[in-house]
Amino acid sequence: SFTMNTYLFVYDLMQFCGHSWIFTNMIIRFMSFGKDSLADTFYSIGLVMRLCQLLSILEILHILIGIDKSRLFPRLLQITERIIVLFVVINSQEEVQGKYIVCVLFFLWNLLDVVRYTYNMLSRTGIYYPPLTWLNFSLCILLYPLSVLAKAFAICVSLPYFESFGTYSIKLPFPFAFSIYFPYVLKTYLLVLFMGMCFIIQNLFSERKAHLGTGNIKKKRS
Repeated sequence: SFTMNTYLFVYDLMQFCGHSWIFTNMIIRFMSFGKDSLADTFYSIGLVMRLCQLLSILEILHILIGIDKSRLFPRLLQITERIIVLFVVINSQEEVQGKYIVCVLFFLWNLLDVVRYTYNMLSRTGIYYPPLTWLNFSLCILLYPLSVLAKAFAICVSLPYFESFGTYSIKLPFPFAFSIYFPYVLKTYLLVLFMGMCFIIQNLFSERKAHLGTGNIKKKRS
């Protein structure tokens, strides 16, 4: 309906503005301060980044209620990965926030999202630019595996701090005599992360084939 399409357009616009601000801010800071800007990336843009990622949870609701025709499981995996790495790993360990890998991770995320939300906004209004369509469904195939490697590296960097500080590690009292050592949980999650990557890449190729087929391009142009 017109109302739902307008709502989705406004949502995509908000996300586009947020990620464009982050992406532009990172570039300007790097051009102005060089490598010194990398260490305090999280302190400069972390709040807006967290807000954008929390807002992205709405995309799961959009799929569930049927106003977004994307596949639920791949999108759920992608959003969950970011939430876990951003809020559980990076946000909880101040020592990790100053690492260069955080800047690399944010750069990859925002580059992907600026393109994706630009494409989404235009498609809501029935506008399709073949170069933008190609970029949207091709760039993610290249950058998503890189972002997974960056997530994995961020988790590996954080492990010594989780081991030292005992963050999120829980020892249940008697009679349970059971403890949860969070570094083991993160190491297990690394396996899940790479398994999910294989599934999501397969889905990205399927989406690319569906949207970049000759017949689809001609239909959108007309």
